[in-house]
Amino acid sequence: MKILSVNSGSSSLKFKMYEMPEEKEIISGVFERIGENNSFYTIKLNGEKIEKKVELDNHEDAVKYLIEELIENKVIKSLEEIKGVGHRVVHGADKYASSVIITNDVIRDLEKFSDLAPLHNPANILGIKAFKKMIPNAVEVAVFDTAFHQTMKEENYLYAVPYEWYTNYGVRKYGFHGISHHYLTKRMMEILRKKDAKIITCHLGNGGSITAVCGGKCVDTSMGFTPNAGIIMGTRTGDIDGSIIPYMVEKTGKSLSEIINILNKNSGLLGISGVSNDSRDIEDGIANGNKRCALAQKMFVQSIVDYIARYYVKLNGVDAICFAGGIGEKSIKTRKEIIEKLAVLGIKLDEQANNVRGKEALITTSDSGIPCYVIPTNEELMIARDAFSFVK
Repeated sequence: MKILSVNSGSSSLKFKMYEMPEEKEIISGVFERIGENNSFYTIKLNGEKIEKKVELDNHEDAVKYLIEELIENKVIKSLEEIKGVGHRVVHGADKYASSVIITNDVIRDLEKFSDLAPLHNPANILGIKAFKKMIPNAVEVAVFDTAFHQTMKEENYLYAVPYEWYTNYGVRKYGFHGISHHYLTKRMMEILRKKDAKIITCHLGNGGSITAVCGGKCVDTSMGFTPNAGIIMGTRTGDIDGSIIPYMVEKTGKSLSEIINILNKNSGLLGISGVSNDSRDIEDGIANGNKRCALAQKMFVQSIVDYIARYYVKLNGVDAICFAGGIGEKSIKTRKEIIEKLAVLGIKLDEQANNVRGKEALITTSDSGIPCYVIPTNEELMIARDAFSFVK
């Protein structure tokens, strides 16, 4: 059975097709600059990469070309072979704690939640509507980035603000990267063979978040009302004192929206280092003696360690810690520095085992107090699995 996994942005559309239940990836690609000049798409099939420049006025155009490529490359003979389409949806508020078949009522909810994710939900909806129109017989499923975190208790998701801010305006911690944390949780539970396992999952990329999990359910997570909370990220501040915002509005004469934009797009590793938001560039800067790059790396690592320590206490000990995402999977240096700072918990790094990028591995010694793993995440597969569950 063929299932599409889709991630729609405002000017992009990424996809992967799987043969299920084998979970075999058949074809993948991305359509870029939708609605803009010089639009194009890239397809990967049978180890080959195909790039074509085309006019993409909207997401329907992208889906049309996608269907043409699937048929021309004999991936499918007809649209009837595509039984389900799973859509990544960033925000389901506190209504959706699991994936759902997309109905008109669901779309109306996603539109209503757009105030909570103005850069993402409208784009997700564009993709959903395009696929519903172009592949009408497939089961369309919404897979939410916020759903996995809906098992948090009130004391963990509420802020110490007037309670009416939550009841009237939805001000609470929602958490993000939930699809990735869900995938990592399932994989770690398979490895540990323990249903009540206590795990700390670290999704570390340009955006990053840490999640505490017990028995397969989220207990707490570092991102909050927006993805700008938690650990230091590529361009995001992570946790800061909210009073900084009006102070900087007054001092700089910039508008509130301009300051918020700086906190989201010009802060984090980029803001501290003044060089880049890319962890690889930061490491290069350190090697070349750049002190601000070294400072950015120290602050980044410490912010991760702080959350791991916090969640270790909250979970009353943990059975495993895992690292995923672009940095978590590929930065040998960052993992080493994190684990060395956690030595007080009895964690011991295996230097040789840690010398790995993008592959699943146990990177601590056999006598380590807590085993630590690299687990390459696979959000697209998680989306396909959820979609498949509704059509098999």
